[in-house]
Amino acid sequence: MTSQAIRDPKTDHLLTPHNSAFIIIDYQPIQVSSIRSISQDELVFNIVSCAKAAVNYGLPIVHSTVNIATGRNKPPIQPLRDVLGAYPTYDRTSINSWEDVEFKKAVEETGRKKLIMTALWTEACLTFPALDAIDEGYEVYVPIDAVGGTSRAAHEAALRRVEQAGAKLISRVQMYCELQRDWNREETVPGFMDVFDHSDGFNPEKEFTG
Repeated sequence: MTSQAIRDPKTDHLLTPHNSAFIIIDYQPIQVSSIRSISQDELVFNIVSCAKAAVNYGLPIVHSTVNIATGRNKPPIQPLRDVLGAYPTYDRTSINSWEDVEFKKAVEETGRKKLIMTALWTEACLTFPALDAIDEGYEVYVPIDAVGGTSRAAHEAALRRVEQAGAKLISRVQMYCELQRDWNREETVPGFMDVFDHSDGFNPEKEFTG
C-alpha cells in the first residue's frame, strides 16, 4: 500500500490540478431547455458536478455566457451560479467563444495547455472553440456526459468531429478520478464525494420561465 512519489503535476501527461483548466460555456436556460441528446436533469447534475470538481481541485475556471448584455438571453442556470458565483463570466455575442477577445485572453492567462471544455451546444459552442484551441496547440478534453446537443445525432457527429481533430473524450467520473489520483490526497476527498450528491434540486420550470 505504498504510493509512488507524486509525479511532476505540471508535466504529467494525465490531467492534474496543476496542468489543466476548466472551460464552461453557455449553460443558460434556453440552451439547457433545447437539449435532446441527454435528459435535462442528468445534464444539469453532470455539469454542476464538474463545476464542483473544478472548484474542489482549484482549477482555473473560465466561464463564458452569450447575449446576456444584449438582453437576448438569461444568466446561467441557478445551480451553476450557486457553484461558480464567485468567478467572473465573459459575456459575448459570438457563437464561437474563441472569437471573443476577452474569453480567449482569459484562457491564455490560465497558463494551462490542457483544457477541460464543456459547452452547450455540442455541435456549435463546444465544437468551434475546441477546434480552434486544438489548432493553436492546446489539448482539449471533453466530458461527454456533461455536454449536450439539440439532437443525439448532432451531439454524436460533433463529438466525432472534435475527436478526429485530436480532442480527448472523457467522462465526468474519469475527470474526477484523474484529478484525484490517490486517496491519500485527503484534503480533496470530501469534495470528490460531494460531486455525487443529488440533494440539490433543479427546477426547470423556474429556470426557463422565471
